[in-house]
Amino acid sequence: MKVHISRIDKTLPLPTYHTAGSVGFDLITRETTVIESGQIALVPGNVIVKVPEGTALLILPRSSLPRKKALVCPHSIGVIDCDYHGPEDEIKVQVQNISNAPVTVERGERIAQGMFVKVDRAEWSEVDGHGAQTRGGFGSTG
Repeated sequence: MKVHISRIDKTLPLPTYHTAGSVGFDLITRETTVIESGQIALVPGNVIVKVPEGTALLILPRSSLPRKKALVCPHSIGVIDCDYHGPEDEIKVQVQNISNAPVTVERGERIAQGMFVKVDRAEWSEVDGHGAQTRGGFGSTG
């Protein structure tokens, strides 16, 4: 898949797939950001991506982020739509500091990963019922 991308700071590298088997590419931080204890911050990812139609770009935390940096993504997954690629639409990673001290994310650090997924748009067909019995809610299967 060919994807158009622009870097804000061209001295930083383009995102890369870290291994041959990686499904996500690493986003690199554009500037050093300090996140105070308990606070939420947006860390700039240095790129504007024109997501191909029929796909979405998911922004996911790196699995080591909580353990190494005491940061979590409070929204879990960021979704970049195919029409989010204007001149000010830099991808940013929302993080929350879960430690009791300030956390510094250094310029050039790998903070998150991006993954392209195919998506369909729903055409709603409203019905009065679905012909199934209620099976329960959270944790109902065991």
